[in-house]
Amino acid sequence: MDKTFVIIKPDAVGKAVIGEILSFFERNDLRIIELRMLNMERPDAEELYSVHRDKPFYSDLVEFITSGPIVACILEGEGAIERVREIIGATDPKKARSGTIRAKFGTDIQVNAVHASDSEESYRREAPIIFGDRIF
Repeated sequence: MDKTFVIIKPDAVGKAVIGEILSFFERNDLRIIELRMLNMERPDAEELYSVHRDKPFYSDLVEFITSGPIVACILEGEGAIERVREIIGATDPKKARSGTIRAKFGTDIQVNAVHASDSEESYRREAPIIFGDRIF
């Protein structure tokens, strides 16, 4: 069974839509196998977004993800990474297909409700930041 990593970002937590977002995944045959609510520490946020370190928006990403509580989860199911990416929609909510999480709950390209691993490599790098190595 395939796995992927998802973060419900501070904007969505603040809107009290955690349950709605998780139900998007469950309705699409993805099983929640790990779930944790926390305030992300700056070093962990810097590691999460390290692939963007040289980009001008890097510090904004780190500031936003550490601005309030998040909910992190590991989802499991057939083709989990690809299915989650389809369910969440385009990074920019204005370009996201209607009915996706970002179209429904996102505000802009950064304040877009969720983060999700975009590849197996990303999943293996990102998930341990929150959950450690025990789930691989």
